[in-house]
Parts: sequence; C-alpha cells; structure tokens
Amino acid sequence: MGKMLGYMLTWTTYGSWLQGDRRGYVKDGELLGENPKLWKANIKSQSDNKVTLKEQEREIVRKAILNEAEKLGQKIYSLAVCSNHVHLVAGYISDPINEVVGYYKNTARAALQTNGFVGRVWTKGYDKRYCFDERSLKQRIDYVRRHK
Repeated sequence: MGKMLGYMLTWTTYGSWLQGDRRGYVKDGELLGENPKLWKANIKSQSDNKVTLKEQEREIVRKAILNEAEKLGQKIYSLAVCSNHVHLVAGYISDPINEVVGYYKNTARAALQTNGFVGRVWTKGYDKRYCFDERSLKQRIDYVRRHK
C-alpha cells in the first residue's frame, strides 16, 4: 500500500439517515441492511427534528468548510453539500481525520447558527474512504461531483 493521497468523508444531517434505514447504513465501517425495528426505535429516541438543509444553508455550509480547509492547509478536490449529507474529497494532512471532520462540522454548525439556524445539525460520526492511489482518488472525486 502506498502513501495516502487523500480521503473521502461523508456525514449526514441530524435524523436524515438513521440506523436501520431501508437504504442500509454504515456502522463501524460495515454496511448493514434495513432493520425496521431499529429504525423505529431510533426515530423515537431523537431529541430534535430531522434536518434538511435549504439551498441558502447548503451554501453557508460549503463556504464554511472551504474557509476551514484553507486554515488547515488542506486541499479540497471535491465538495458536495446536499440537503441531508456532505461529501468531501480532501488531500491528506497529518491532523487526525476525526479532528478534521470535527473542525468541518463545527465550523459549518457555527456558521449556520450565526445565520439563525437553531438546533442540532449533524449526526454523530462520519464515513471515511482512503485514497492510496490516483485511481481511487479520481473515482471518489467523480462520485462527489455527480452529487452536485
């Protein structure tokens, strides 16, 4: 395995993709299938309403992430801020990935709150896909570009 060139990160808005969802879900890096009982239990345990980002909010999130990446010195190859999730392909930096995701989620949340957003924005956790060669990096960049 070569040097890590970058990674794709994905995280969801609060309540938009719960464990047990009919689309499947990822837990600890493993793709799991539908589980209606688990899904219903998760809906009941939600403390806030499901978050769907409006177009203006998506632009606020996009700008906040790009500004944070500049502060971190991280190259962003591709970014898609959708109504219920974010996909980001970024170049490798030495900061731990969990901290990088935290920076992006927190700066985006703060930017939304500055613009009047109230409540939780993001689910806990995130998904990561490593890119150790140009081919995998390009595939992930193309995948994210298709979401725009």
